[in-house]
Amino acid sequence: MNDATQEPAPDANPTGKPAAGATGELAQYLTFVLAGEEYGVEILRVQEIKGWEGVTRVPHTAGYMLGVMNLRGTVVPVVCLRGRFGLPPVEFGPNTVVIVVRVHAGRREKTVGMVVDGVSDVFNVAPADIRPPPEINGVREAGLISGLASSDAKMIMLLDIDRLIASSLEADLAVPQLH
Repeated sequence: MNDATQEPAPDANPTGKPAAGATGELAQYLTFVLAGEEYGVEILRVQEIKGWEGVTRVPHTAGYMLGVMNLRGTVVPVVCLRGRFGLPPVEFGPNTVVIVVRVHAGRREKTVGMVVDGVSDVFNVAPADIRPPPEINGVREAGLISGLASSDAKMIMLLDIDRLIASSLEADLAVPQLH
């Protein structure tokens, strides 16, 4: 797969208008496949999409932390979403990609790579068409899914990447000090 690059969106909104979706405008999500299910992340959080090229493993991290990659001089942690979701591992193939996203971790913004089975499409959704995540055993899975949207006959799970990725990065990249 060829690398598809999207320039980072500016953090500030220079027009002073509400963000897309706040006034009923369509929001855009990059959709991808993971174990046969469709997921989506806000397109404005996506920095770029890269083909799988491998990573440098970091010791003392969770199994879903594949390691780090060098992205034009920046060290970027790479998370396997299959592992993060507790799904069985598969051999990476030609459709396996790393979606490089920006997540908010506390007061900082971090760049993180998410390995997925393949990229699907860009999906437009009206805010009124986003449903809350389901309750399972009386508990909402707010840490993973921010909402659900439908496209044709399929359901797309919209991820809250800040909660999903950033919180696990801080815990899992805290390597114990060796004396």
